[in-house]
Amino acid sequence: MDASANTPQLLRRANLRAVLHVLRSAPSVTGTDLIDATGLTRATVIAVCDDLIARGWARETDSPRAGGQKGRPARRFQFNESAGYVLGLDVGIATVRVLAADLAGAVVGGAEARFPRHGGQREDRRRVVTAAVDAALEDAGITSSAVLCAGMGIAAQVTGAGRVAPGQDVAPMFDLGLTQEFSKARGWPLLVENDAKLAALAERWRGVGAGEENLAVILAGERLGSGIIESGRLLHGASGGTGGMGALDLVDGVGNEDGIAKLARLWGSAALEDGHNGRIRELVGPNTNRASARLVFEAAEAGDPVAVEILVRIAARMARVLALVSSFFDPRLIVIGGAVAASATALLPAMRQELERYVVQPPRIAVSGLGKTLVPTGAVRLALDYVETHLLDLVPELRR
Repeated sequence: MDASANTPQLLRRANLRAVLHVLRSAPSVTGTDLIDATGLTRATVIAVCDDLIARGWARETDSPRAGGQKGRPARRFQFNESAGYVLGLDVGIATVRVLAADLAGAVVGGAEARFPRHGGQREDRRRVVTAAVDAALEDAGITSSAVLCAGMGIAAQVTGAGRVAPGQDVAPMFDLGLTQEFSKARGWPLLVENDAKLAALAERWRGVGAGEENLAVILAGERLGSGIIESGRLLHGASGGTGGMGALDLVDGVGNEDGIAKLARLWGSAALEDGHNGRIRELVGPNTNRASARLVFEAAEAGDPVAVEILVRIAARMARVLALVSSFFDPRLIVIGGAVAASATALLPAMRQELERYVVQPPRIAVSGLGKTLVPTGAVRLALDYVETHLLDLVPELRR
């Protein structure tokens, strides 16, 4: 078949994409604005806008009339952010969090649920995830048919094809078959990605790393993991392993992937076992030697010398991790996120000072302000990127 036969259709799609790009970047625009931005003729711009309105992706909005203006005001157009929705899931070992967002990225609902104790069986975890998705949809007041795509972050290595990489001990906890289930039962794609990589997307989109082209995000709760953005691109590697922390076993002064929360808990509990009777003991109480990370940080803030020493040890250890990431990937900014992000602010001065011993030009170090929404926000961004790429092939709910 003559390839030129498709030229009008390809040109039409190119025009649609050009106008959509402008509509998505501004609250509302006139036909003249679109002409200036795209270089298309007025007739083409108006025809494209009418087409997008008919498809459900755009709408016409009231145009304010200037003082003394006569005649009909110029037509104004805007992207229809409620033409569909996306979901962002964060599936961890103990909990699942779900955010529902419109096509402008505004969160409209969410839900959180805990898995059965000790993780639960595969079917149990599937039920918890699907129930949390349904709860988020109900909270947002939208139906499953309104969802165009979902992104899901998991605490495991994920291949470029969106599958759990083989050979991981945690694979059974995350390889739940949800991609096929959601596709068949709900009719929308589920994109799977490593949680630390989604954290990097979130920080570059809406966090302290907003707009940064060279960025590393380290999830530092129970286990360390990192997501790397280089020249604006999220790095994956041949099998999705970029940013993995398995090599920390080889680093003197580190030795494993244990994160800040786990270290604070383990070292605080060890101090109690050894007879420490200071502020940590007061906060934990007399009947247990199990210290939480939160209480260790609180004790340090109150001046407990043992708790302060624990934080100094953690900061020194983390500085070596930061040096490794900095040396390998040369980011301008490293953001620390995860369950301990708020508490980790106390570690920043010591980490910065220690990092200067290892790196000639240290990157900026910051703590994420996105809290528990860090990974699901990145999952929302992943889903939105898919929708933006495939927008003209998707059908909004109002046309179904």
